Amino acid sequence: MAQITPQMVKELRERTQAGMMDCKRALEATGGDMEKAVAYLREKGMAAAAKKAGRVAAEGLIEAYIHPGGRIGALIEVNCETDFVARNESFQKLVKDLAMQVAASRPLYVSRDDVPESVIEEEKRILRQAALNEGKPEHIADKIVTGRLEKYFEEVCLLEQPFIKDPDRKVGDLIQEQIATLGENITVRRFARFERGEDGGGEQDQAE
Repeated sequence: MAQITPQMVKELRERTQAGMMDCKRALEATGGDMEKAVAYLREKGMAAAAKKAGRVAAEGLIEAYIHPGGRIGALIEVNCETDFVARNESFQKLVKDLAMQVAASRPLYVSRDDVPESVIEEEKRILRQAALNEGKPEHIADKIVTGRLEKYFEEVCLLEQPFIKDPDRKVGDLIQEQIATLGENITVRRFARFERGEDGGGEQDQAE
């Protein structure tokens, strides 16, 4: 079997707009054959999910999750296109899982597109200085910053986080799978996380 490289996964993602893990699985299932992987994703419905991403999602659910003991709680609004899908058991389970994800994993933003540029620049500055303090040369430090910034997005952005029930999949991949299954665009509109004793709730709206 051909080695599946990050470049191959990236190319397949650009061609199909399917999730990263879905692209990796497709390449593994087809022995690294790009054209067969594209066909594989289309057969599974993953490639079609991207075409639905631009459609308006104004229906959906607001779900609450309260951790046993009442110390941590979360509210999340997840939108779909129709009330029919909002009543679907699979969609409702997704929303419950996302509420639990927010409570457990403390995301600050829905996606990396929502992270303010000022926050990204400050994080880059801190990461670069840390690399220099470790004795890394400047040209190496810049490469380290790029890698560690990806890790930062994975920690603070809901869609980038590993799914708590299946860490091999990202939350964004989970949503893409449901888009493919249910046939409608699905978006996380906003969420808020509360922890007893904290000042205020960590609330995040999706960027308009």
